[in-house]
Amino acid sequence: MKINRHGRAKILTQEEIQLVFSDGLHNDRDKTLFGVCLFTAARIREGCTLLTEDIYTPKGQVRPRLIIRKANTKGKLATRSVPVIEDLRQLLSNYYPIRGETYLFPGRSDGHLAEDSAARILRTACKEVGIIGVSTHSFRRTALTQMSNAGIPLRVIQEISGHRNLEQLQKYLEVSDSQVLGAATTLAMLSPASENVGKYDYDDIYIHPKQSPKA
Repeated sequence: MKINRHGRAKILTQEEIQLVFSDGLHNDRDKTLFGVCLFTAARIREGCTLLTEDIYTPKGQVRPRLIIRKANTKGKLATRSVPVIEDLRQLLSNYYPIRGETYLFPGRSDGHLAEDSAARILRTACKEVGIIGVSTHSFRRTALTQMSNAGIPLRVIQEISGHRNLEQLQKYLEVSDSQVLGAATTLAMLSPASENVGKYDYDDIYIHPKQSPKA
């Protein structure tokens, strides 16, 4: 459930991600599904509809790149190929013995795991660990925002996200209060440079190094 976020899924911190994966998700299938969403910035439909043959070689090895087929992307724009990092490779390796024959994440019938079922799994996991505001889209937003914060050029991030243009991509990215504060402090030009080094309390009030905060 998205709470007080104007319809936008919560961006997860590293601590929250570790908590969800360690204490909220209880089996290899669920950890692998949401690991795919996190480590490839995939939409939940893209994750649920992955084909086993696109993930593993005939000998059962994890392929170096994960393929998200055009037919399963939003708008059916293009097939994406995303490098498999070590964290994801380990999840996929552990999952291999229980993989689906056709779909990586099989459903109860002959098809793939339903998106609604995946959403229920995540809601239950987050409720168990006390995290609110999370939806299946949180992993995609978290991944894209993390890459942006790390200084990865938007054009490169777009190759992974599959957005049609940079304007659409930028709507996904979240700017933190500390980033805004950091940007504002670069405007300090009236005091000597040595005096512009200060700190902020939790209310974002500037405290000069030579001053004491008011009680």
